[in-house]
Amino acid sequence: MAAYEALAVSYDRLTNDVDYRAVVDFYFEILEQEGLRPRTAADLACGTGSVARILAEKGLQVIGVDLSEEMLTVARQKAEGDEHAPWFICQSLQRLHLYRGVDLAVCALDSMNYITNPQDCARAIQRIYRALNPGGIFIFDVNTPEKLRAMDGQVFLDEDEDVYCVWRGEFDEETRICSYGMDLFQRRGALWERSFEEHLEYAYSRDELVGYLKDAGFTSIRVYGDRKHQPPEAGEQRIYIKARKGKRL
Repeated sequence: MAAYEALAVSYDRLTNDVDYRAVVDFYFEILEQEGLRPRTAADLACGTGSVARILAEKGLQVIGVDLSEEMLTVARQKAEGDEHAPWFICQSLQRLHLYRGVDLAVCALDSMNYITNPQDCARAIQRIYRALNPGGIFIFDVNTPEKLRAMDGQVFLDEDEDVYCVWRGEFDEETRICSYGMDLFQRRGALWERSFEEHLEYAYSRDELVGYLKDAGFTSIRVYGDRKHQPPEAGEQRIYIKARKGKRL
């Protein structure tokens, strides 16, 4: 089963510990440092739309983009009734084509790692560059190679009264891919439904990502530790990267 196909309806319940507002607050700290006040934004690989909705709450016109129709269905349902609901579209990042340019593009929760072909990752960054208005900014985070290597052999369990999820990590040094085999049990009335998904993440180095950004035309590139305004420390598990397109807005 494709990643996030069965998981979509239970994703928010299994990730209720994720502080999306802290992530968006970090974006806005970077924007303030850059002297930017964006009016439009794209939340790339938006999943169930949590980041997109917070960006919209802050007054931005938001487009949410994801490859999973199932995740987008949940995102649209969550945003029903929002005063300024994001507009959601189904696209892959390497074929990204927005109906208008945006001032800000973000990609949260290691979604770039899910692009497991480096050429596709470089292509996605090129498409993101084209989608930004002149002077626009791109901010994203990735799991570091150190974190993905440490996942090898690890077993994790998430559950509540209606969902039970166990997943196992395996890291392949040759392919640089960490695979997560996920067994998911979801309550359906008096019965439980079992499904299996495999999630794959590629271990990109910061130098590779910076290289892709430069090749696409980005400038003012900076690498941060995990929601910290300092460079990553040795062994950092997650890093953030911001880059600018051309002249200032």
